[in-house]
Amino acid sequence: MASHRKSRTPGPRVAGIRTPALATAALTSVALLSQTAEAAPGEDRPSLEEVEKKVGDLYRQAESATEKYNAAKEKTGKQRKRVDTLLDDVAKRTQKLNEARSELGSYAAAQYRTGAGMPDTATFLLAETPQDIFDQRQVLDRMTGRQKAAVDDYVTQQTETMKKRQEATESLRTLTETQGDLKTAKATVQKKLADARELLSKLTAEEKARLAAIEKRKQEEAARKAAELARQQAEQEQAREEAAQQGGGASEGAGSTGSTETPPADSSYGTKAEKAISFARAQIGKPYVWGATGPGSYDCSGLTQAAWKAAGVSLPRTTYDQVNAGTTVPVSQAQPGDLVFFYDDVTHVGIYIGNGMMIHAPKPGTYVREESIYYDGDSAIHSIVRPA
Repeated sequence: MASHRKSRTPGPRVAGIRTPALATAALTSVALLSQTAEAAPGEDRPSLEEVEKKVGDLYRQAESATEKYNAAKEKTGKQRKRVDTLLDDVAKRTQKLNEARSELGSYAAAQYRTGAGMPDTATFLLAETPQDIFDQRQVLDRMTGRQKAAVDDYVTQQTETMKKRQEATESLRTLTETQGDLKTAKATVQKKLADARELLSKLTAEEKARLAAIEKRKQEEAARKAAELARQQAEQEQAREEAAQQGGGASEGAGSTGSTETPPADSSYGTKAEKAISFARAQIGKPYVWGATGPGSYDCSGLTQAAWKAAGVSLPRTTYDQVNAGTTVPVSQAQPGDLVFFYDDVTHVGIYIGNGMMIHAPKPGTYVREESIYYDGDSAIHSIVRPA
């Protein structure tokens, strides 16, 4: 999603995981220019870091709310299906209960016609709970085999019907709660994005030109870092090939983080990755829409989920779950098809295509595109995960 992150002191990188630092320069410029334009002469103007944090927080909060929305939407859908299933089951069991009650009623009517006083089976029809029935042991002793069978069926149907009705009631309560979570997350996303748009709308033509220049410099730096990663990976591959020719094991790759090198993915992974990347590439140019899973638009995790689904691999819906759906590898050992996660709260994801590049759905107002994995700086990368 959006290109931003919280300001924090950079920490160490462990096993391919990097901690975030500052947010996107472009977004901070936007907010800075907006606030500068509004400031009266002589007023103290906010620093770049202060304005950067304000705008960055809006997009980060929108990202977080989007993933919460995605999770709540998925949970709501599953819960609604469960409720529908339970209600269907209750209806079927109620029908069977009515049939069992009708059979008992026929026995009661027959006993009444023969002048047998208080019909034995009628006693069960007057019982309000299964426990009432079980307490009447002496009545059961006077019944025929067919009557007892009818009572057993009635007791079973009544017990199961009551149980399913209780489950349906509890499921309806849970559904109401998840629908509330969905509504809250949706409102939060809309509010944060509206606040960000308001800041962006105050830019002058000159400020937009300055913003474009800042963005261009940032893209150039991202491209340089991507090229450096591509060089490191090429050296690693060459070292592996040389080791294989000499009959030795794989050596530690150039530019690694100091951990033991992760073995290269097998050929089956490569085949699946090709399908996932091919699907993702076909989506380039489609708009980013928060909460969307295709086919006309996507959010970040919706795109990666759909891409790997095309390769026959089922990924969870949210970034929070996708980051745990595979093996974490160092950035220097990323291979095409791997998922690239961003920021310390894991709110953005793209699919790696090689040479330091990825395909992702960036943020509102943009389209699915190819971009350097360093588009927001190398410290923005949280981890690389191999999903299959």
